[in-house]
Amino acid sequence: MVCLPACLLSRIVQFPFQAIYIVLNILLMQNFSLHNNSNNAMSLWSKIKGKGTEFRGPQPVGQAIMRNLPTSDMIESCSIAGPGFINVKLSTQWIAKRIQNMLTDGIDTWAPRLSVKRAIVDFSSPNIAKEMHVGHLRSTIIGDTIARMLEYAKVDVLRRNHVGDWGTQFGMLIEFLFEKFPDGEVTDQDIGELELFYKASKQRFDGDDEFKERARKAVVALQSGKEEKYQKAWAQICEISRRGFEKVYERLGVHLEEMGESFYNPYIPLALKELNDKGLIKDDEGAKVIKIIEGKKALPLVAMEKDGRYSYASTDFAALWSLLPEEEVKWIIFVILQSGTEEKYQKAWAQICEINRKGSKIVYQRQGVHLGESLNNTYIPLALEELDDEGLIEDDEDAKVIKIIEGNKVPPLIVTKTDGGYNYASTDLAALWYRLNEEKAEWIIYVTDVGQREHFKKIFAAAKSAGWLPADESKYPKTSHVGFGLVLGDDGKRFRTRSTEVVKLVDLLDQAKRRCKEALVERVKVAEWTAEELEQTAEAVGYGAVKYADLKNNRLTNYTFNYDQMLNDKACLMIFSHFYMVILQYICCMHMLEYVRLSENLEGQMLLQTDDERKLGLHLLQFAEAVEEACTNLLPNILCEYLYDLSEKFTSFYSECKVVGSAEETSRLLLCEATAVVMRKCFHLLGITPVYKI
Repeated sequence: MVCLPACLLSRIVQFPFQAIYIVLNILLMQNFSLHNNSNNAMSLWSKIKGKGTEFRGPQPVGQAIMRNLPTSDMIESCSIAGPGFINVKLSTQWIAKRIQNMLTDGIDTWAPRLSVKRAIVDFSSPNIAKEMHVGHLRSTIIGDTIARMLEYAKVDVLRRNHVGDWGTQFGMLIEFLFEKFPDGEVTDQDIGELELFYKASKQRFDGDDEFKERARKAVVALQSGKEEKYQKAWAQICEISRRGFEKVYERLGVHLEEMGESFYNPYIPLALKELNDKGLIKDDEGAKVIKIIEGKKALPLVAMEKDGRYSYASTDFAALWSLLPEEEVKWIIFVILQSGTEEKYQKAWAQICEINRKGSKIVYQRQGVHLGESLNNTYIPLALEELDDEGLIEDDEDAKVIKIIEGNKVPPLIVTKTDGGYNYASTDLAALWYRLNEEKAEWIIYVTDVGQREHFKKIFAAAKSAGWLPADESKYPKTSHVGFGLVLGDDGKRFRTRSTEVVKLVDLLDQAKRRCKEALVERVKVAEWTAEELEQTAEAVGYGAVKYADLKNNRLTNYTFNYDQMLNDKACLMIFSHFYMVILQYICCMHMLEYVRLSENLEGQMLLQTDDERKLGLHLLQFAEAVEEACTNLLPNILCEYLYDLSEKFTSFYSECKVVGSAEETSRLLLCEATAVVMRKCFHLLGITPVYKI
């Protein structure tokens, strides 16, 4: 961190924070080029002007800042331009040295440092007995990327798969299983495709009340743990689903530790007892609920100024007061002009209004507008008197104010159903309690679709009320809901098959790989590729394209899934092809670079003489900043944007600067290698497998 010396601080003592910010802003600007400028000197001048300062304009302020900048090898030169712009040129040697140090010490030295030590990322979370579908795609790959970025930042990350392996549906499944196989001897082949088995049992459940009752009793028997056959059947169903999930995770390169709903079931009574002991759980028509009030204290509404003048608010209240009892209106629009009490002010106000009236007369006549604000002036005392009688108006430093509490009463959070059973909220509260108290997590991140936002807001609000989480959301431990939009088809609706079924994730991946393989066969010389190379490359590019097509979007938005567009996506293909070009240049001269490393120190080998070399070098230095921003805001698309920009800057460099055979060959090969290292790390953080042949 750069600190301002005391001699400068004493000159602008009224604004020490602003002064420090100026220097940091100059030195750490995001959009580096050959010359950067900052207008903070002009901003600072506007704050100190006329306050006894010795400065006589923004240019002297800029000169003072420039003269007092601490000596740093970061800065090559500074100058003042125009009325006070501070131009800063970063040292080419400093940029090159930072990159060379990374090549020597490793890319991990560029990892951001976060204040959190342990985090839990809860993502994917499919339901047992159902196949993973396209809706699980976003949670799985967004959650994996967030986990990878946090792990890179040296955070201890616990990857949690909160699968739906508990609940009423298992009574239905188990009872149907017993009905089909009374002897209890069941194999995986007997169950067949589990989702078809689930649909058949659901149809039986919905159409047969006697079966429905048996299914409910089966749930009780399962949850009591007293009858082994129910536990055995449940475990078998879970294991079949688990193996199906693992095949998908393996293809996506995603690692998760399963801790489903059933794991937290023993902790539900403990968590609810703690909430009940704090008076948060109430009876509500036989159910146990937590009533949530989302509110915050707002700034007071001034009804009367200190000098006795009425405010805009008082006029609005008067207009509303006068209209509502007498008029049947659906929409009231206020236009407020303040009138004075003295005659001369009244006349001036009338003149201004008359000018406006003449200019707008035709419009007003057409719209039927005839009333001005002054009509409501006589109602102000009556309206304020009524508000005062209701005890809403208070004295605040001689002014009359109405203190507003912005609060929304939301539906209660049901934690125990009327039949005494637990629900999702019970499990989620128990899971949160466990993660905070047993796993000692400082940051718990839930990756689900935006439709669950309100549910998690209630869970977090209840936890804050119980003192599990601090009221200040900037402090740890904390929770975050990472919501994401829907995956849509070309018709703008949820992405489904032609038979209106939700697209299975395994089918989506198969299709992406197949199409990518077909494209490769058309574009490459197949004779030069082995069958294994074709398969691996089709998988890497196909699955990578699926991931990139999702991650490049802001996660909060819906996005349209289109195979053709995805596999022909300019950004995605450019990144893959440019990584290949970087690797090609590096591998071609790997032995020469190794010789350079062994024979002499890398320092001074990188020169960055051209504008394109410098821009590429500067962008490489911004890698840590991009990762930190993506981590703290939980937005993987920031890293995608960085990778795309890096590919573009490499394109410019590669087009304009000859590498192999040039006088600057060593320097440019080192720059290629640094680009390859950063690109490879970006690929890793996004969960995309790079290709080395295309």
